[in-house]
Amino acid sequence: MQAVEELLKRYCSPRTTSILMTHGRMIAGKALAACAAAGADAETRRLVIEAAYLHDIGVCRVDAPDIGCSGSEPYIRHGLLGREILEAEGLPLHALISERHTGVGLTVGDITGQGLPLPPRDMLPQSLAERIICYADLFFSKNPERLEEEKTVENIRKSLARFGQDKVAVFEGWLREFGG
Repeated sequence: MQAVEELLKRYCSPRTTSILMTHGRMIAGKALAACAAAGADAETRRLVIEAAYLHDIGVCRVDAPDIGCSGSEPYIRHGLLGREILEAEGLPLHALISERHTGVGLTVGDITGQGLPLPPRDMLPQSLAERIICYADLFFSKNPERLEEEKTVENIRKSLARFGQDKVAVFEGWLREFGG
């Protein structure tokens, strides 16, 4: 875990690092339960634990003063920016998790239809580890005042419904796969 924290410290402010470490701890707990429900192997569990802490590293380059980030990029790009950072660090699997963890994943249609400042390509979780981090991340915020508060399944459903029932259906499938 020390290597993960050191990597975060290289890119993020002390405040952001602290937030990401707490957020990561919460994600890791939920993700390990999902790993158990899915029968994940030891290598997947190791990747999931590390990615729980690193999937949001790209926030260091976005404009998000509430979490100590004073970059110039819009928040929606943090997954893509995280991919760039983690690939440069020699962590290609972690990089894919970072890019694909927004909501339940983004399709080309989501990106173009909403005019998001992202490359027009699917950014959907594909591997078990990617799905697990995406799932677990839905339950926790990076709001410094709510870091350890788990969102309810109903609140997640309502939040996803704003983007379409197809997003809710993905989440429902994950609830079944990961033991809700």
